[in-house]
Amino acid sequence: MQIDKNIGPYIVFAEDSILNALRKISDNKKRMVFTVSSSGALEGAFTDGDFRRWLLAQRDIDLNKPVNEASNNGVTRVLETEDPGRIRGMFSDKILFVPVVDQYGHLVAVASNRKEPIRIGRFEIADNSPTFTIAEIGINHNGSFERAKSLVDEAVAAGADCAKFQMRHMQSLYSNAGDNNDAREDLGSQYTLDLLSRFQLSPEDMIRIFDYCKEKGIIPLCTPWDLESLRRLDEYGMEGFKVASADLTNHQLLTAMARIGKPVICSTGMSKENEIVEAVELFRRHGCPFILLHCNSTYPAPFKDVHLNYMDRLKEIGDCPVGYSGHDRGFAVVLAAVARGATVIEKHFTLDRGMEGNDHKVSLVPSEFKDMVRRIREIEESLGSKNEREPTQGELMNRETLAKSLVANRPIGKGETIAEGMLEVRSPGKGLQPNRMKDLVGRKAARDMKAGDFFFPSDLRDTAVEPRPYKFKRPWGPPVRFHDYRTIMDKSNPDFIEFHLSYKDMEFDIKRFFDRKHDLDFVVHSPDLFPGDHIMNLASEDKEWRQRSIKELQRVIDLTRSIKPFFKPKEKTLIVASVGGFSKDGFVPASKQPHLYELIADSLSQLDQEGVEIIPQTLPPFPWYIGGQMYLNLFVTPDDTLEFCKKYGRRLCLDISHSKLACNYYKLSFQDLVRKLGPYAAHLHVVDARGVDGEGLQIGEGEVDFKALAEDLGRLCPQSSFIPEIWQGHKNDGEGFWIALERLEKWF
Repeated sequence: MQIDKNIGPYIVFAEDSILNALRKISDNKKRMVFTVSSSGALEGAFTDGDFRRWLLAQRDIDLNKPVNEASNNGVTRVLETEDPGRIRGMFSDKILFVPVVDQYGHLVAVASNRKEPIRIGRFEIADNSPTFTIAEIGINHNGSFERAKSLVDEAVAAGADCAKFQMRHMQSLYSNAGDNNDAREDLGSQYTLDLLSRFQLSPEDMIRIFDYCKEKGIIPLCTPWDLESLRRLDEYGMEGFKVASADLTNHQLLTAMARIGKPVICSTGMSKENEIVEAVELFRRHGCPFILLHCNSTYPAPFKDVHLNYMDRLKEIGDCPVGYSGHDRGFAVVLAAVARGATVIEKHFTLDRGMEGNDHKVSLVPSEFKDMVRRIREIEESLGSKNEREPTQGELMNRETLAKSLVANRPIGKGETIAEGMLEVRSPGKGLQPNRMKDLVGRKAARDMKAGDFFFPSDLRDTAVEPRPYKFKRPWGPPVRFHDYRTIMDKSNPDFIEFHLSYKDMEFDIKRFFDRKHDLDFVVHSPDLFPGDHIMNLASEDKEWRQRSIKELQRVIDLTRSIKPFFKPKEKTLIVASVGGFSKDGFVPASKQPHLYELIADSLSQLDQEGVEIIPQTLPPFPWYIGGQMYLNLFVTPDDTLEFCKKYGRRLCLDISHSKLACNYYKLSFQDLVRKLGPYAAHLHVVDARGVDGEGLQIGEGEVDFKALAEDLGRLCPQSSFIPEIWQGHKNDGEGFWIALERLEKWF
């Protein structure tokens, strides 16, 4: 059982509308709310079932009616003074929540028999939640309020979720009333009393520093070492409490905390297992939400004594979220704890490890804490889910290059039955994977094939996609390579074709591919990668790298001019380019973006662009280059991209997949991005996307609303040309493109 005193997610006013009550139920994911009067008195409960019963009784449905007309006003309730054991006995399959009221009938808590996330401020702590990181300042301010403020500032900058302190009422805490000159005390006690007598903040300054934390957007928490300190913290309105390892057996203090009902984070250092079990039973008896932290209370803790595997046993004992409070050197153990499932991490925090006081020696300085938080977030991201294994987009790209495929080892006629002896396994992996051989054998060939032709998944289907003439309101064309452009363009009625160049294409004699003039336009897509693993980056601060990128893009321009005589181009041929701004180990600060955009503009100004227009394409936050992921900082988010277009008079290639991924990652409105950048879109790459790096998906297989997109683009850039840039769409004579065009035709 858990008694939650954070009642905000559970309540609506009785006079509020049924519609708003339903929204609250949707938000809290508990399938019910309690209705209260304007003074907070409990009036009833409103559940999914109550709504259905009300709905069936209505002739005219009006969701703006007061929710008290549909709620159950006979809900069972208990007084806050009720024995927790009796409350526990009230739960059943039908009763999942019990409202707790004070003597005046005001709702003050909700008891639940379900395992609920533990809420501390705006944070939810559960098995799968992001790790709650605590910068344990303790008394590392050494009695200075200004130093305490500096520690809070540094904790915020380091990415900590919480800044934690310690409060002691020395007169009631120590048997000698905190006399630091007591000659009878042991050496260790004398040392501790001496530090505490000099390094405590006054209760008034403690309140001021808690308020400062809230002002800076970080959750304040505090460890009360005695009942008087607990009273003061509760009066302040502290969101929860921390129990020091030394107080795990102090049942008087634990009971007082549990009765308050706020979440308790409890360290288990210095304890025997039976003592941990006793504390857990105490918290459960009072319905108090709690978290157990594995801990070794030595300073610093030897690695051999940490016993991180005990976290598993701690979780069994508590059946609650577990974490790690570390006094070991560095933060390697912390990272291992997170990988093992720690949901709370506490590490001591200081400005200078050389300062007086034992805690400083095992503390992290701000730069280390920041690095720890960054590594924790990386580990969380890497843990992923336990869902069925699926290859990632990057793996699929590498599979295309490195894996193997089924190919025909001799000519096969359409309709001929395929036998195992007709098949061979060859690289690369762009075709049907070898494990599908048994599915292929015995089928009739869907097409004429030459020796060396690849089989594709469509060869296992009974119906094939056939290209045809398409009708669109704007110019359209397929992406092509030099070697396949004739095959693909002759299958339909494109207005243009878009050549996607590799650096090897740029080395060929174009007369090998062009021998007559074609009655359509063309666009060129510059390579991203050039010989020597050189990725184009016109924003590189390495002058040599940037000059190489400028030189390579000039070669693309020159090649484009040489192709022009074979087509009927516009006055200026569009060249799509990923112009750079990537980094390898993380995103650059936003403050650096203007400088990088200046480098882009300067690089472009050095090019001879006669007869062409370079249009930078919008980019995803995590691009795939050479089979691995990097970070992109330019042409990703709408406002800085828009500013570049306005400042330097440039148009764009609006890549729908890239921009959707960017909006997903940065939690931006995709429609807002389209409306900002659409007027500057000279050309469109239309393709679906999912998540933050699932790019190049087939139309309808991702998250893009193409109907809404087409309406916006029709208004913002009606003349802009587009291609269906489906990843690997060119395979099997453009099969992926034809599928995409079939689906897009009804909107575009």
